[in-house]
Amino acid sequence: MTDAPAPRPLFPAPPRYRRAAQLFIAVALGLPLAGCSFDLGSWGSDDKPKPAATADKPAADTITPQDVNSAKDHATRGQVLAHSGKVDEAQAEFEQALTSDPYNIQALYGRGLIYQGRGQHQQAIDDFTAASGLSPQKAEPLVGRATSYLALDKAKQAATDLDEAVQADPTNVAAWSARGQAYERLGDKAKAAASYNRVLALRPNDGSARSGLARTGG
Repeated sequence: MTDAPAPRPLFPAPPRYRRAAQLFIAVALGLPLAGCSFDLGSWGSDDKPKPAATADKPAADTITPQDVNSAKDHATRGQVLAHSGKVDEAQAEFEQALTSDPYNIQALYGRGLIYQGRGQHQQAIDDFTAASGLSPQKAEPLVGRATSYLALDKAKQAATDLDEAVQADPTNVAAWSARGQAYERLGDKAKAAASYNRVLALRPNDGSARSGLARTGG
C-alpha cells in the first residue's frame, strides 16, 4: 500500500519542528504510520454542542437536518480527497461543508490540517480552536493547534495544549512527541525527556524520540 503524500508547505517550518508537523499530519489524516491511524469519520456531529451565534455565523437553530447531512457528505469527500493527495479539491469540499454547517468538526479539523500543511498557521489555529471547542475531549485538535504554535515559535502555548492533549489521550504518540519538542524549546529537559520516553514506550523504534532523549539527558 502506498501512502498518500502529505501537503507540501508553502512556507516550511523550522527544521526542528518539521518532523512533528509531518508526524501529526500523517497520523491525523489516517495515513499508515507504525500501525497508527486517525479517521476523521470517527467524530460524530449529531451530538456536538452548538456554540452561540456570532455576527458572521448563523444561529444553530437555522441549520436544517439537510444542511447537516450535506456537510457530512462534503466532509467525507474531503477526507477521501485528502487521503489521495488532492489537497485543493479536499479544501473545497471542507469549505462547502462549513458553508452548510459551520459546526462540522470533521471539516474544521480537515481544513486546519490543510492550512497547516501549507504553512498558513494562524488559519490552522483558528480552525483547530473551533474544532476543539466543539469536541473538548479530543486530543487531535489540541495537537494540531500546538503543532502550529510550535511552527510560530510559541512553545509556551503549545506546551499548554499538549499537556491537555496527553491527559485526554495518553496513547497519542504525536502529542507526546510534540510535547517533548515544546518543553525542550522551553528549556525544561525533565519534561521533555519524560515525553520522549513516553513516545518510545508507545513506539520503541522512534528515531526522533531517541534523538530527543539523547539531547535532554533522559
